[in-house]
Amino acid sequence: MTNRSAILLVGGRGTRLAPLTNNTPKPMLQVAGVPFTEHQINKARSAGITEIVLATSFKAELFEPYFGDGANFGISIKYAVEEVALGTGGAISNAAAMLEGSGPVAIFNGDVLSKHDLDGQFKSHESKGADVTLYLTEVEDARAYGAVELDGSGRLSAFNEKMENPPTNIINAGCYIFNRQIIDSIPFGKVISVERETFPQLLATGAKVFGFIDKSYWLDIGTPAALLKASRDLVFEMKKEFLSLPESTIAADAVISGGSVIGRRTRIESLAQVDGSVIGDGAVVGAGARLKNCFVADGFEVPASVIAIDNYFGF
Repeated sequence: MTNRSAILLVGGRGTRLAPLTNNTPKPMLQVAGVPFTEHQINKARSAGITEIVLATSFKAELFEPYFGDGANFGISIKYAVEEVALGTGGAISNAAAMLEGSGPVAIFNGDVLSKHDLDGQFKSHESKGADVTLYLTEVEDARAYGAVELDGSGRLSAFNEKMENPPTNIINAGCYIFNRQIIDSIPFGKVISVERETFPQLLATGAKVFGFIDKSYWLDIGTPAALLKASRDLVFEMKKEFLSLPESTIAADAVISGGSVIGRRTRIESLAQVDGSVIGDGAVVGAGARLKNCFVADGFEVPASVIAIDNYFGF
């Protein structure tokens, strides 16, 4: 089997996630106790990917201290820093220069949590002799996404970016497999959108662009509500009502529920209630406080008896 490589697009500012992203890049926000990027790296490794390049830009300096060279994650990790944002296509071209292998490359959007069969996507790509294979999923309302059209063989016949009346409810789900020669054809050092420029150009020139439809769990974590849902879903997948991280202390009469995450060295005081919330490392939730669907920043002290729903503390 040829080697499998990956590029993870983690350069975005995550403006829809403000204020959570004021000081932390979106891919480094914690989801079920670890940075979101760690979930994607684990997914890549489990699909047989041996090297991954993180295409960084906004607050790029925060990634390497955590992930290092990847030795602790069982995969080689390198970092491609964009001094100027290059768009998705430009980021792919920039990061690919650091890959050592010559096999197919999986491109991950840095804000998608999915349970799709990545190994199956690679195998489909190889069996069809594809130039590019897009992971696709179905949604009820495709207006906010790139809707695609397929012919009877599963080959893309049209790629439509966000539009008011999409022709299908099959969308680009944010994970692509590219052959190296296709990546090499993307102009280096230029601002390029793979969705608006590369894909339409490939279709226009008759490239073999196939879809891989997988209807399993998929979530765009681009909003605070979606980020909370992702964290809760992963905690529930662990068969837990909440996740308590090391050195946290929870009063015996406190009530924690709804897939909440209680951070490291965090203290939940007497009679506090925390439902469906993420409490940062070193934070304190005061006695009798009641929080539902809230984010509490690292080190912040929520006063006693506060009642809050859908709120942010300390950002």
